[in-house]
Amino acid sequence: MYGRWACAGLAASFSVALAATVSAQQGQDLSPEDQLAPSQMMQPMPGRAANPPGGQASSAASHAPKPVPAAAHGSAKPAAGATLKAVACNGAFSKDSSNLKLAIMFDQQNVTYNDITVNGSSVGASTIYPKDPKRRLEIWWQNPANRSGIYLILINGQSTWAAPGGMKLGQTLADLEKLNKKPFKLKGVDKDNNIAVSDWDGGALATLPGGCKSGVTLQPDPKAGPEALSALPADKEFSSNDPAMREAKPKVSEILIGY
Repeated sequence: MYGRWACAGLAASFSVALAATVSAQQGQDLSPEDQLAPSQMMQPMPGRAANPPGGQASSAASHAPKPVPAAAHGSAKPAAGATLKAVACNGAFSKDSSNLKLAIMFDQQNVTYNDITVNGSSVGASTIYPKDPKRRLEIWWQNPANRSGIYLILINGQSTWAAPGGMKLGQTLADLEKLNKKPFKLKGVDKDNNIAVSDWDGGALATLPGGCKSGVTLQPDPKAGPEALSALPADKEFSSNDPAMREAKPKVSEILIGY
């Protein structure tokens, strides 16, 4: 399942660790250092996420969410978070959130927790609606020992969740330009057929409320021919309104939200 990180292989400009806290200032370009991308999972995890107490992943029984008082969710009413369709950098998705807060918001039966291993490091991850591809959302914790402190939120697969700013899977370059209120920059197609946003160029998506930051990966249209893709080498940067980039017709395939 997590092999996708090992093969993402995005440009070297995305190599800064996710744990660095960066708040883009209004009106300034978002530098490559402020971006998130799947290739960052190839970098060493921050110390507090790499070696949680206990070292090895515990048994499946220990992964069950912490008990939530019955009054918090009730059996006759849907979970409070059942109608949520967008990730916001506050509330249950704030930087200081926890697995317990997610269980209270979405009902503990809709939240699972697992210890996973990424490049030899242990990472604690909670999944909301794990059995529903369209409502599935994955959250990685900075402090897996107590399942707290959001490290990364993943929107991928068939998920219909919206990211801050209105970003969604399947959106086109034109859709993102509309949200950003101007063209932006992207790296060319890498060896794994990924195109990554490299700079929102001072647009609306450069600054997200709540202090979080985003990373967006797109993939070209499957019908795009070899010639169209060869015009977009991975070591070059392109504007979203570049004719060659438009010809590839890429669509958003993954969104990462982090702090």
